[in-house]
Amino acid sequence: MRKKLSVLLFACLLALSAIAQAEEYTMCPGDRLDIVVAGHEDISTYVGAAGGKYIVRPDVRLSFPLVGELDITGKTVAAFTKELEQRLAEYIINPRVTVNIAQLGTTRVYVLGEVNKPGLYELEKSHKVLDAIGKAQGFTKDAAKKKVFLVHKDHKGEPVKVNLNDILKKGDVSQNYTLQEGDLLYLTSNGRIDFARDIMPLISGAYIVSEINENN
Repeated sequence: MRKKLSVLLFACLLALSAIAQAEEYTMCPGDRLDIVVAGHEDISTYVGAAGGKYIVRPDVRLSFPLVGELDITGKTVAAFTKELEQRLAEYIINPRVTVNIAQLGTTRVYVLGEVNKPGLYELEKSHKVLDAIGKAQGFTKDAAKKKVFLVHKDHKGEPVKVNLNDILKKGDVSQNYTLQEGDLLYLTSNGRIDFARDIMPLISGAYIVSEINENN
């Protein structure tokens, strides 16, 4: 019975993940953009030209001629286009801007604990908790779905607690957090978990491996 419920919940997870991916794309670090400003070829790029000239940096910002730095955090392509037009209006009369994603950025995250295939995964297009668990082929029957921990790479602050039951049963998408490069998602088991004893060693080990890989 527990196995059937786990399979059913995972099916719901996949369905919610598909819905999330169908929503308008939210830009992220690593995205390469083709930006065309009508009548201003000197600051424009064109679809397919070298895979996109303008790149969203790891700090989720982008530099553009005339306007300087633009914060991309949480913005869709449509919202970014509108903001760029507004900023360019200070220098260009009625600017007409077209933005296309030439190449999607990827976010590498660790998914460990009670998932069917723990490991390091690259997320494209949608970089949220459900996407990461889906990449790891779902949670196991032993997963404590009320006690999922999100640990940011910079280790600032306490780990973020995620309740998958609230997402799956109540539709609380506010807990379907966007993951950043190097984040770790840990699904605890139904047994009693001591975070410092059981989770931190895994986190430390994962980041040691990451640093070794990056330095090779």
